[in-house]
Amino acid sequence: MGGIEADTMLIVGMFLAVGAGALSFLSPCVLPIFPAYMSYITGISVKELQGTKNTQIRRQLLSHSLFFLLAVSLVFISLGASASFLGQWAQDLLLGDSWLFIQRIAGIFIIIMGLFVAGWISIPTLMKEKRFRYSKKPAGYLGTFFIGLGFAAGWTPCIGPIFGSILLLAASNPGQGVFYTVMYVIGFSLPFFILTFYLGSTKWIVRHSQIIMKMGAVIMIIMGLVLFFGLMPRITAFLLELVQDTWLAKLG
Repeated sequence: MGGIEADTMLIVGMFLAVGAGALSFLSPCVLPIFPAYMSYITGISVKELQGTKNTQIRRQLLSHSLFFLLAVSLVFISLGASASFLGQWAQDLLLGDSWLFIQRIAGIFIIIMGLFVAGWISIPTLMKEKRFRYSKKPAGYLGTFFIGLGFAAGWTPCIGPIFGSILLLAASNPGQGVFYTVMYVIGFSLPFFILTFYLGSTKWIVRHSQIIMKMGAVIMIIMGLVLFFGLMPRITAFLLELVQDTWLAKLG
């Protein structure tokens, strides 16, 4: 595969990973409890957070969000690096048709996770929430950091399948595995930071979260099919040709 095609494939994967991160945050498992989480880690009531325009409180929200997301990023990126390492090891061990078989298994898993996220199938094991809980939050920013570690280590019905799909994408493309995970973290962090300043807007997004999840699930299913049938090189070649034709038309 040429360098330009490889770069195009990387860009496509980047947008998918960023979208998956945003989808995880906007899911019904995370977004509705977001104000409560911010209240817990800052010690400020939800009502006060949602109505505040106080600069000092917003600065406090931002700083706590930063420590929370640093912890989340540490866990997610570590898992992505591990998946990438295992994927590289498997790729070196399994050559040719054997590695294609592994990619197809990954594609099937992503399709199943997409169906689950959309609510079209039920997987009782994934419906169980496994998350560290704290009866009393440890003090200060260190406490917020530990809360972030506990959040990221949890396996919720929405984040688990989506992030699991990113880990499989990382394992299937070991050279870019960590990159995909970093993009996922960025996709998760951006709406987190934005809504930190607009907590009152979460109610509107929550009302439409089911639609958002279904749209994201359809994209997951399509991505699974692409991985299963090995269509990514063809898609990137098509996109590359489309861009080149567009530029040639403008130059002409």
